[in-house]
Amino acid sequence: MQWPTHDVSNQASDLHDYNLYDTDLALVAGIQGDLAAWHEADLSRYGAELGTQQTLHLGQLANQHVPALQSHDRFGNRIDVVDFHPSWHQLLAMQRRENLHAMPWSQPRTGAHIARTAAYYLQAQVESGSMCPITMTFASIPLLQQEEKLFAMLKDKLFSREHDARDLPLQQKRSMLVGMGMTEKQGGSDVRSNTTTARLTHGKGRGADYLLNGHKWFFSAPMCDAHMVLARTDAGLSCFFVPRWWPDGSKNAILIQRLKDKLGNRSNASSEVEFHDAYGVMVGEEGSGIPTIIEMANHTRLDCVIGSAGLMRNALVQAIHHARHRSAFGRPLIEHALMRNVLSDLALESEAATLLMLRLARAAEASGASPDNLREHAWRRIITPAAKFWVCKRALEFTGECMEVWGGNGYVESGPMARMYRESPVNSIWEGSGNVMCLDVLRAIAKEQEGFELLLNELQETASAHPALRDSIDALRQDLKSSAVQQEMLARRITQRLVLIIQSCLMLQHAPAASAELFIGSRSDAESGRVFGTLSGTNNTGATQRAILERAWPI
Repeated sequence: MQWPTHDVSNQASDLHDYNLYDTDLALVAGIQGDLAAWHEADLSRYGAELGTQQTLHLGQLANQHVPALQSHDRFGNRIDVVDFHPSWHQLLAMQRRENLHAMPWSQPRTGAHIARTAAYYLQAQVESGSMCPITMTFASIPLLQQEEKLFAMLKDKLFSREHDARDLPLQQKRSMLVGMGMTEKQGGSDVRSNTTTARLTHGKGRGADYLLNGHKWFFSAPMCDAHMVLARTDAGLSCFFVPRWWPDGSKNAILIQRLKDKLGNRSNASSEVEFHDAYGVMVGEEGSGIPTIIEMANHTRLDCVIGSAGLMRNALVQAIHHARHRSAFGRPLIEHALMRNVLSDLALESEAATLLMLRLARAAEASGASPDNLREHAWRRIITPAAKFWVCKRALEFTGECMEVWGGNGYVESGPMARMYRESPVNSIWEGSGNVMCLDVLRAIAKEQEGFELLLNELQETASAHPALRDSIDALRQDLKSSAVQQEMLARRITQRLVLIIQSCLMLQHAPAASAELFIGSRSDAESGRVFGTLSGTNNTGATQRAILERAWPI
C-alpha cells in the first residue's frame, strides 16, 4: 500500500536518448570544416549510441561496482587478477570497435587524428575510467612501431578492433591492451629518481631481454596485457615492454600489492606492484628512457585535454538542461539574468576548450605528416602541455560550478554531477601535474624558438584588430625575456596567458562574433576574475546570452 504525502513536481528529468555529436554545434562545425569530414556519419551514429539510456547507465554501473583484486585463488596459488564489472568490458569493447585505441596508426589517412579526437571526446562524456587503457595503448603504438621485431609479433593484436578480456598469454589472445608503469614511491613526477633495475639476460640494448626488479607506485591498469615501464641499466633509465606473461606461457613476476582507493576514476584499477625478475624487452635506445616516454606523453597529454573538454561538455549540457526544466521564484532558472550569465560564461569556456582540443589534433596530424613544419611542431610540443595545464585545471572549477546549478540535487551520488566532479582532478594530475606542465612549456619554448616565433606571429595576425589581445601577446613576449629564475617563478602566469591568447584567437576564427568578443573581453579583463558568471560589456545582452545557450545546447 502506498501512502502519498505530496506530489512530486518541478524536478528536471534525467537527460538521455540524445545525440552527443549532432547537438554539439561547435564540434560539428569543427569537423565539417576540417580534414575529418569523412568521419562525420560515424560520429553521428556513435553520438546517438552514446546518448542512449542504456549506454549512459554503463558508465554509472562501472563506477558503482569498482574493480576487486584477487591476489590468490582458493587453493592459495598467487594469481594477481583484478575483476571488473561487465559494464567496464562493454565500454572497452565499444571503444575498440570505434578504433579509439589505434585509428591514426592502423588506418592512416588525412584527418585520422582529428576524427579519433572527436570520437574520444564524445566517449569522455559517458565514462572516463575505461578510457585510461585505451589512451595508454594508443600512445604506446608509435613507440612499439620503432621496434620492428617486437611490433611484428604485436601488430595484429594492437590493431584488433575486438576487446579480448581474457587473462591469457599474448599468443592465445585476439587483442591486447598496454598500460604504463613510471612513478615510484620516492619520486612521483621525478622519474629520474627511479630505483627499479633491469639486468640483461640475452642480447644487448634495444630489443634485448632483461629482468626487472623493483616497484611501481602507480601501475595502470594492472590487467593490461603489457606495460611500458622505466627501469635503470648501467647506461641510465631505459624503457621496457613488460608483458603479463612470459613468452613460454608462464606468469610474469609482476606482483600486485594493492589497488589504489582513489577519489575518482574509480572504474579504472590503479595499483602498486613489485617486480621480482620480471621479464621485459628494451624499447628505444639504452639510457634514453625519458625522451622515449616524453614522446609517449605527448599523446597521453592530449588525451587528458580531450577528456577534460568532454567532462566540461557533459557538465554544461546537464546544467543547461536542469536550468531549462527547473523553476525558482516563479520562472525557469534559465530565465533569471544572473543564471543566464553563469551558463553563458560556462558555454564559452566549453567551446574554447573544444576548439583548442581540435586545433591540437590538427597539429598532431600536421607534424606527423610534415616533421619539418616548425610551426605545427611548436603547436604540438609547446601548446599540448600548456593546454593540459589550463583545460584540465579549469575542468575542476567548471564541474563544480555546474554542480552548483543543480543545487543540493547535484551533490548526491544518485545524479551525474557528483561523479563528474570527482572525476575532474585526475587529468590535471595524471601525466604531470600543473607545475610539471608549465615547466615543460618553458623548456619546449627554449628548444623550439623558431617554431614558437612562427606560432606567435600567427596569433599576432589573428589578434591584429583587438588591442587587449595585442597587449597580452606583448606582455607574454616581455615575460619570456626575463631571467630563467624569474621565468620559472612566472611559469603558471606565462602558460595561462599563452593559452588564453590562443583560445581567444580560436574563438575569433571559429565562434560567432558576439561569443568571441565576450570571451576575449572577459578573459582579458582583470576585474572579471576567475569566477564564472562575470561576463559584462555592451555585447552581454539577454539576446546574446540566449544565442550562446542555444548554440551550446539546442534541445
